[in-house]
Amino acid sequence: MNTLGKYIRLTTFGESHGPAMGGILDGMPSRVQIDADRVQSELDRRAPGRVALTSARREPDKIEILSGISAEGLTLGSPIGFIIRNRDARSADYSAYEGKFRPNHADYTYHEKYGIHDFRGGGRASARETVSWVAAGAICRQWLETYGIKVEARLIETNNIGEIAAKGDSTGAIVDGMITGLPVGIGEPVFDKLSARLAQAMMSINAAKAFEYGDGTAAADAIGSEVQDKPFIDPQDGKVRFKTNHSGGIQGGISNGMPVNFKVYFKPTPTIMQPMDTIDTSGCEVTIDPRGRHDPCVAVRAVPVVEAMAILTVSDLLRYAL
Repeated sequence: MNTLGKYIRLTTFGESHGPAMGGILDGMPSRVQIDADRVQSELDRRAPGRVALTSARREPDKIEILSGISAEGLTLGSPIGFIIRNRDARSADYSAYEGKFRPNHADYTYHEKYGIHDFRGGGRASARETVSWVAAGAICRQWLETYGIKVEARLIETNNIGEIAAKGDSTGAIVDGMITGLPVGIGEPVFDKLSARLAQAMMSINAAKAFEYGDGTAAADAIGSEVQDKPFIDPQDGKVRFKTNHSGGIQGGISNGMPVNFKVYFKPTPTIMQPMDTIDTSGCEVTIDPRGRHDPCVAVRAVPVVEAMAILTVSDLLRYAL
């Protein structure tokens, strides 16, 4: 599926080495002031070739808003259409990959499912797809901020990325996320829990291998008396607060007013700058000599993507709750 969300819906299109990436963001409330410079700033954070230890692909990633926002920057309530043109694809770099299944890529599964696969940069399976998510998230972020809701993420290195990259290899990492200002009551039981929707969104990100919130996997080693989030009445405002936050701000799949904290675990980038043994579409054993431009750690540029997916998830559930 190419659509995320129910009440605020993002539908995306485009391939990594096609003319452009783009999306349609539908369901946004009208008269929300959108700062186009802030949207572009979010895209700049994700763009390749801007910081060390990322792909050398130099994409300007300039967004073109086609509809849904007035000349004064106000949302119209109609679908917001946008494109981001691909300017530095260099498809010839991938000619050596044609007909060969790169290990740990989507090459084999796409080929078996569809009988055809755009091997140039991975097509729809490429992390280039996430540029549209970040664009839509940057728009929704400005709506969430009117309610005092903020989303932030940061990178946690699990290996020395620079050292690994110098060897022509790749590494995984963790992105730590936090949602603050979320009111009580966001999330719909039984099958539309906030935790489940976040998990779906995060596990849709390229190279994401695991998601956890609150205590996460550590909860399996704990005992009940150690992880109780005991409520109390805050004497300053008379509101319910919790003494701890083992639940990660979510109880019964519904936000409880505490910060929602989570982690997304990313695998090493599949394509490494070392020869890779594999097979081709005829079943013959072949060796791929690495070419192209690749991130030694995809999690570096995944930080704004994680933020965007959390923003889109919360926006959709908030729109329903209002």
